[in-house]
Amino acid sequence: MTRPVDSGVIFIARLALAVLFLWGGVTKLLGYAGFVSYMQSKGVPVVQIAAPIAVAVETLGGLFLVLGFKIRPLGFILAVYTIATAVLGHDFWNITDPVMQHDMLIHFLKNVGIAGGFLLLCTTGAGRISIDGARAPRSGLGR
Repeated sequence: MTRPVDSGVIFIARLALAVLFLWGGVTKLLGYAGFVSYMQSKGVPVVQIAAPIAVAVETLGGLFLVLGFKIRPLGFILAVYTIATAVLGHDFWNITDPVMQHDMLIHFLKNVGIAGGFLLLCTTGAGRISIDGARAPRSGLGR
């Protein structure tokens, strides 16, 4: 079990990660045609399947992060997704312009760091301030 202060920190971390994913998912949904074009320009296979999956993962994943629902498996799924988007969307190794290459490298490494945050959620769980925490059994020892 986590201490109350730990649950508060985990909640803030979940919200910080959720903002990025909710904003990204909603932005992709509102500019769907442009998002599909971007994916095609990056050579993403089966864009007609990948694009709606990306929108759903980001939007629902962000919502589940806020609510603290199924955080351990969600953390793993979002870590894998974030690494995949780093490889497909921030391919710095294919950029010849040094300024753009540096920019893509920074975005790639940020995705790696975000994936690390999701892996931590796999370990910590959602904390008490969550649906998962509300559903967890409590011992009679005040934990």
